[in-house]
Amino acid sequence: MRHRNYGRKLSRNTSHRRALLRNLVTSLILEERIETTVAKAKAARGIAEEMVTLGKRGDLHSRRQAAAYCIGAPAVKKLFGDIAPRYATRSGGYTRLVRAGWRKGDGASVAVLEFVGTDVLSKRAEEREKRMERRRKASEEAREAERAAPPPDEDADQEK
Repeated sequence: MRHRNYGRKLSRNTSHRRALLRNLVTSLILEERIETTVAKAKAARGIAEEMVTLGKRGDLHSRRQAAAYCIGAPAVKKLFGDIAPRYATRSGGYTRLVRAGWRKGDGASVAVLEFVGTDVLSKRAEEREKRMERRRKASEEAREAERAAPPPDEDADQEK
C-alpha cells in the first residue's frame, strides 16, 4: 500500500531521481519549454511551480533555497529576474503540460512542459525568419554579382 507516500519513483533510486528532477527543472527555467515523457513532466511540474513561488517571494532565503536546488547560477538569475516577475499577480498554475504524441524509438508517451504565457515559440519563429531573410539576401546578391561579372574569356582558356 502507498498510504501517505508522496511522489513518483520513475523507476530510479533516490539520488538518480533527485538529479533527474533537478536537471529537468533547471532546463525548464533556462529554456522555458522542455519535451520529456509524461511521467517525468508530471513529476517536475510541481517542483517547477515551487521554484516560481520562491522567485515571487524574492528574499535572500528563497534565493538560497532555489540555488540549492537549481543547477547553476544562470537558472537562479533568470528565475528571479525574468520568470517570477511575470507571474507576480498570478496565484498558481505557472506551468502547462501538453501531450505531444509518442516517441518513435520506444513508443513512450511524450509531453511538452512549458511556462504559461511564454513566447519561446514565437521568438524562435522570428529568429528563423530573420535567418531565412539573410540567406535570401545573400543568395540574391551572389546572383547579381554573377550577372554583373564579365563572361570568362574563352580564347584565353583555349590558348593554354
